[in-house]
Amino acid sequence: MTLTIPGKGNVLGIGVSITDYVRAVDAIIAAAELRRPLGVTALAVHGVMCGVLDQAQRWRLNRLDIVTPDGQPVRWALNLLHGAGLTDRVYGPNLTLEVCARAAEKGLPVYFYGSRPDVLERLTANLRTRFPALRVAGARPSLFRRSTEEERAFIIEEIRRAGARIIFVGLGCPRQEVWVYENARALGLPAIAVGAAFDFHAGLLPQAPRALQDKGLEWAFRLIKEPRRLWRRYLFLNPLFVSLLLMQWSGLSRFSDQGVEPDRLEYFA
Repeated sequence: MTLTIPGKGNVLGIGVSITDYVRAVDAIIAAAELRRPLGVTALAVHGVMCGVLDQAQRWRLNRLDIVTPDGQPVRWALNLLHGAGLTDRVYGPNLTLEVCARAAEKGLPVYFYGSRPDVLERLTANLRTRFPALRVAGARPSLFRRSTEEERAFIIEEIRRAGARIIFVGLGCPRQEVWVYENARALGLPAIAVGAAFDFHAGLLPQAPRALQDKGLEWAFRLIKEPRRLWRRYLFLNPLFVSLLLMQWSGLSRFSDQGVEPDRLEYFA
């Protein structure tokens, strides 16, 4: 199998992959079969803005192999700025299901890293029910703190010894993208940051109705469900994203994709 990485378009200085589910899943499965590292994330507006406002995070994001347009506004931005012609976003929770379906079909073991033990237990049980052939190599909850260098090495070795060929990472944005950037190469396998997919597929967090998702209003649904946690994210970053996007589209501003290389590892775990 040939590993083909989709091209990217600059959205406010962040390289977002011009891809659909088929191309993204094909690349992930090819990397797993070839035993190649692949850093993947699904970015909505919040994830893009983390890179816009933090030059070190911009560096990290632009060195991931695939950055899918998780949110409709990010897809619209690709279409507006680069004529991408994308008809759908590549949403982290749906990408998780698509990859699990193909992994089950191919006999590729998967691993889940992040969240809490109870979430992982329900997540893996639900996915095994949905995909009876899915091989779950293991699951490890987050430490909810930075790890030591020794702990990081232990965790990487534990995942490798489990025989995993694909790892899903659910540490929350932007920590999960930092984790993928710092660890995908050491793991030597595809590592996919999938946001709230763990809670959604564990049945602990409701997803927005499809009609709201299609109109780019999933953020409003999530804001209603988790106002204390999410109000700053959506009420400040969403208008800023739109303003900066219009500046890029009109040519008033150019957004560099360079960033600044981090001078140390974060060791998020």
